[in-house]
Amino acid sequence: MLKHTKTIRQLLCTWAACLCLPGAVSFSDDQWVTYAANPEINGPGGNIVLISGDEEYRSEEALPQLAKILSTHHGFDCTVLFAIDPATGEINPNINNNIPGTEALATADLLILFTRMRDLPDEQMAPIVEYVESGRPIIGLRTSTHAFMLSGSSSYPHYDWQHGDTDGGFGRVVLGEKWISHHGNHGSQSTFGIINEAMADHPTLTGIHHGDIWGPTDVYGVRLPLPGDSETLVFGQVLEGMEIDSPPADGPQNNPMMPVAWVKSHTGESGNASRVFTTTMGASQDLESAGLRRLIINAVYWGLEREGDITPDLCVDIVGEYAPTRFAFDGYTRGVRPEDHALPAQ
Repeated sequence: MLKHTKTIRQLLCTWAACLCLPGAVSFSDDQWVTYAANPEINGPGGNIVLISGDEEYRSEEALPQLAKILSTHHGFDCTVLFAIDPATGEINPNINNNIPGTEALATADLLILFTRMRDLPDEQMAPIVEYVESGRPIIGLRTSTHAFMLSGSSSYPHYDWQHGDTDGGFGRVVLGEKWISHHGNHGSQSTFGIINEAMADHPTLTGIHHGDIWGPTDVYGVRLPLPGDSETLVFGQVLEGMEIDSPPADGPQNNPMMPVAWVKSHTGESGNASRVFTTTMGASQDLESAGLRRLIINAVYWGLEREGDITPDLCVDIVGEYAPTRFAFDGYTRGVRPEDHALPAQ
């Protein structure tokens, strides 16, 4: 049974407009976007909060698409938060100290995090820390391994990705690894997912076959073996080029291969253990891979302890138009507001 079953729309009535429509959306002062659960879907229900904010891999494009898939095809209520320029109200991932709306985590059943080196003020960090320490499930994508780089005045220095006393802060303690290196050559070598046969029966790999997972982003370096109870689901084979049929790189880059997706647990201050799924893939371009989308959607169900609802044919189809921007620092599309990610009213 899901905890925190009161939905955001029940508690925050200002978000209530159009919630009766499949895939409907509402906003509050243009700072975030919410997608109501499709009432035609008899899914598990629950609230998912997705937090974007990275300068390079277009999390501000990837997470709205994931939210559309989860609300439209699977019946979840979803809230997507963004790095917002307070001067314009526009999405600006180069603003590293402002992600409004983290209080939505108070009633969230699952968190999907895709941030990079954010220096959030205490009032925005506090709901994130409270959520992480509560024992509720967490999904970390790509740069979430180095999600926070907090100033000296922060009340949460142990979440800083370079924090020495915790051996790597949030990324290493909660997700299982922090940023170490580009193991593949950034921008010229892509990633081909190789299923760990020892974990082939894990629920998150349901319906995924050899060759289903590929992305143009490179493999990240991790410690081997991954520590604690981390279990590798997918290894990242470094390809010599930026196409799915590029040949594998010769030499030490693939011997051994680095994990690019794993599961673990994290016991927070509450004493409750979270189910944690992490992948160092997940950029907006990576999500063009149906296999990667399936892996993440399966992980949502697994995180919520609803693995019995995972089937090989769960719908992971793209919702609406999706033309992801190529990853690059300062490569975000200017002038976009959260409401621009809305689905058309139906």
